[in-house]
Amino acid sequence: MVRVPTPEELLQAARHGDRGALARLLSMVEKGGEGAHRAGRAAFELAGDAYTVGITGAPGAGKSTLTSALVAHVRSTGTRLAVLAIDPSSPYSGGAILGDRVRMGQHALDDGVFIRSMATRGHLGGLAVAAPEAVRILDAAGYPWVLVETVGVGQVEVEVAGAADTTVVVVNPGWGDAVQANKAGLMEIADVFVVNKADRDGAGQTVKDIESMLDLTSRGRWRPPVVRAVGTTGEGAADLWDAVAEHRRHVEDTGELAERRRIRLREELDLIIDRRLRAKAESLLDASDRAEVDEAVDAGRLDPWSAADRLLAPLDA
Repeated sequence: MVRVPTPEELLQAARHGDRGALARLLSMVEKGGEGAHRAGRAAFELAGDAYTVGITGAPGAGKSTLTSALVAHVRSTGTRLAVLAIDPSSPYSGGAILGDRVRMGQHALDDGVFIRSMATRGHLGGLAVAAPEAVRILDAAGYPWVLVETVGVGQVEVEVAGAADTTVVVVNPGWGDAVQANKAGLMEIADVFVVNKADRDGAGQTVKDIESMLDLTSRGRWRPPVVRAVGTTGEGAADLWDAVAEHRRHVEDTGELAERRRIRLREELDLIIDRRLRAKAESLLDASDRAEVDEAVDAGRLDPWSAADRLLAPLDA
């Protein structure tokens, strides 16, 4: 019988450059369960050095192309990094379907880059529940930078801010007025703005619009810079990386980085508690009673609050 490596052994192998072991660890995290818990515990003790950059924006903004250009620039400096591409879930398999690894194929043979797609599995914020743990695994494996690119899904994109040390918001020329921007919540989460496809008409006006909105917004000691880029050619990638580095210096010098990470850990703890309590409650529910209650709710004979009271009553006993 072939012995299956433990999560702890896989993590040690990943730290010594075994990309296959790293891939297996990330698969464990996506699957969940005891293997994911063990991997997470082992990684927590070794992580804490990586800096995470969230890249978000509306669908069609060119995030994957821009991310690929950014990776090329970072690698030109000799820096290693990992990319976690959060894709929409396939409704059939639950797997990622956008294929960011295909778009970033030029980096496939580069040992200094590790690219992984993860499915959102229906999570509306565009971030898989397993994403924070996956970032921690990549951190523990020794990657000093982790880029987290999220699918654009509207207002709930703001969740990316909770998973990154620096959040980059990508927009296009003709992005829209201040009202639409604020409705999307992007003004609140952006640490850096990028006007991608800046070779198109209207790019200059879009930069002016964002700057005008920033003039009306109180952001404390950091004013998000607005960078122009053309992801397809790589133009602006160096400027974007410089802006990210400048924001990193700011949050480190002011102590904001430590505070952001403290809040992130607390939110992750709350999420884990919520999911475990839900799982425990579902395991204690009587299946036949649940089916009967579901039927009553579907038929309009029982309201959801009363239904919940009835189902959870045994837990209060």
